[in-house]
Amino acid sequence: MAILLAGDIGGTKTILRLVKAEQTETTYKFPTLTTLYEQTYSSKEFPDLVPIVCRLLEAATEQLGERPIVEKACFGIAGPVTNNTAKLTNLSWSLEGDRIERELSISQVSLINDFAAIGYGVLGLSEQDLYALQTVESDRNAPIAILGAGTGLGEGFLIPLSDDSYRVFSSEGGHVDFAPHSTLEFQLLNYILEKNNLERVSVERIVSGQGIVSIYQFLWDRDSSQSSPTFAKIYQTWLQELGKEEKTVDLAAEISKAAIAQSDRLCQQTMRLFVEAYGAEAGNLALKLLPYGGLYIAGGISAKILSLLKQGDFMKAFKAKGRVSPILNKIPVYVVLNPKVGLIGAAFRAAQI
Repeated sequence: MAILLAGDIGGTKTILRLVKAEQTETTYKFPTLTTLYEQTYSSKEFPDLVPIVCRLLEAATEQLGERPIVEKACFGIAGPVTNNTAKLTNLSWSLEGDRIERELSISQVSLINDFAAIGYGVLGLSEQDLYALQTVESDRNAPIAILGAGTGLGEGFLIPLSDDSYRVFSSEGGHVDFAPHSTLEFQLLNYILEKNNLERVSVERIVSGQGIVSIYQFLWDRDSSQSSPTFAKIYQTWLQELGKEEKTVDLAAEISKAAIAQSDRLCQQTMRLFVEAYGAEAGNLALKLLPYGGLYIAGGISAKILSLLKQGDFMKAFKAKGRVSPILNKIPVYVVLNPKVGLIGAAFRAAQI
């Protein structure tokens, strides 16, 4: 038995989990992980990750009755990771694995990209953690693809190894060019180019939280009469708060809520465009990797808009690939419902170190 420390480290919050790992002979050779203690902290209240871990260990000692001795740790970082070092995108933290090892007396610390952590995490999900948009038998010897829209658009993949384990790779696929499929999407592309004085538009500018906002602004400027008076007030409040530190409106979240409730036509149009673009990019990734082991849709948005993904526009766009469309009928497609899939993945990765 070993005690591991897993972390999901973001600019807003840090989630830490202490787990007990017991090695068992399973198909995927992953240990059985049991959560001992978990806590969430505001990242901005601390100058570094080390003080947060110290706070966690103090609280865990009080609850467990003895101080846990952490053997290995893995942290999923919201930012690029190179040579076990990372600098968070939205926080002034510089993290080095060897420094964390010394200061916390942990023998091995691994820093990985947060989307790589999601890649490991999908291997540890149960049926209850997933919703199948396309149910077909998965191929254990084929790649697995992951993508997820949140603040940005993350993409990655897993390759099966000969010992029944997987190797996880992150990518920058979210930054490929956005490819419009309709007159309206061509107009959206030109709108974003002109509004932001850009030379190109990436998929991430459409398929992300900021993308939802951009689509809504485009549709508003085309015909604001489609908006309800109630939502028009929400939008005007958001405009007034631009540039301010304190904000009361998360516009992307409000748009998706109104679309799900069918209370605003402009929001419904926005989310239809968003879902179609999301499905099209999922199909692009699937064609490049042929992930017969499964395609997993993660990220902070997917589970929240599950009712919209289930309506059919996502899978229709996913399969709209001309003469090669039948290939995509053979790929299992899942929406990840568990918001802590990255934390699960960090724990699995710690066990593998």
